[in-house]
Amino acid sequence: MNKEMLSSLVGKVIKVDRGGPESRIGKLLSGNEQYLTLLTEDDGIVYYKTHHIKSITDNSKNEMSIDVELPIDFKLIEEADFPGVLKTLEYQWVKINRGGPETLEGVVKAVTNDFVEIVYNEEVIRLSMFHIRNVSHGVKFESAKAKDVQEESKDNKKKE
Repeated sequence: MNKEMLSSLVGKVIKVDRGGPESRIGKLLSGNEQYLTLLTEDDGIVYYKTHHIKSITDNSKNEMSIDVELPIDFKLIEEADFPGVLKTLEYQWVKINRGGPETLEGVVKAVTNDFVEIVYNEEVIRLSMFHIRNVSHGVKFESAKAKDVQEESKDNKKKE
């Protein structure tokens, strides 16, 4: 994946990979040669290493959509490389390799160019940087529909 191709898709809803446990549909927020940033309904922000991505699908008829938006004050992680993204996430709860049997979650303790240390319960897990396909952190955003329902509920309570 090159930066120019990813730049042309920024702001569009895309599908990463055709299927399988790592496949996700979301809005492309940014991308470079190392990683891309995807906003998804179920997982929030997911950072994908580009060399693990097999395909990206852009729906020309705009039939793929997501019902979630970033809060105005949200600060997107923008680092030059993927280890930089993980360094920014130090001491935060993350989920690595979102699907399948290699899913791992915990708090990022340390990051090097070769591995990342994750603390989960009483375990310290060292995961090879090469085998990380994607990572998301604890931030999830409400859908526009959920916000409307909450506001409607508040309005109804005030009227009572």
